[in-house]
Amino acid sequence: MRIRIDATDLPGRTCGAGPATDFGTQGYANIHVAVQRRNRPAELLDPQPGDAATATWTLECTTTAGAADPAGATPVDVRGPYVQGRPGGRFVYLSWGTVDGPGDFTMFRRAKLMLDAVPAEVLTTAARQGLLVGRLGLTDGRGNPLCARVVPPRITWTSEPSP
Repeated sequence: MRIRIDATDLPGRTCGAGPATDFGTQGYANIHVAVQRRNRPAELLDPQPGDAATATWTLECTTTAGAADPAGATPVDVRGPYVQGRPGGRFVYLSWGTVDGPGDFTMFRRAKLMLDAVPAEVLTTAARQGLLVGRLGLTDGRGNPLCARVVPPRITWTSEPSP
C-alpha cells in the first residue's frame, strides 16, 4: 500500500516574530516542510518550501492484520520507513524547519498525522485497493505552520485505487 499526503494552504516562508507568538521575538525564515523518516529525524522525504501552492508526498508501506479487538474486528496495521509509533498508535511526522545557505534543515515544529484516526473501513479498503490519501491544510488558526496531533476533521482520509 502507499500513503499519499496532499497538502494545501501552506503558511509561507516566514512565521511568527513577536511576543504574541509561540516562536519568540525572532521567528523563523526560509521555512520548509517534509516527511520525517522513522528513527532518522535528519532524513527527510522531499522538503517543500513553506510558500508552495501545494505539496504532495507518497510513502511506500506494508499492511498486516492486527490483533482482533474485543468486538472481533481485525484492524489493519501500517508499517514503513516513514511510519512512526507502535501498533494502534501509528503516525506520520511532517517536520517544519528552516533551511540555511548550505541547505541544512533545522527542525522547529512537527505535525503528527495520526493513522489510528483513519476510519477502519477506509483503512481496510485502502489496504485492498493500494492507496490511502490524506488531504489537509498546513496553516493553523494563527497563520503558523500546523503542528501537534492531526486528526479528522483537520485531515480527510480516503481510499483510492493505486495508480
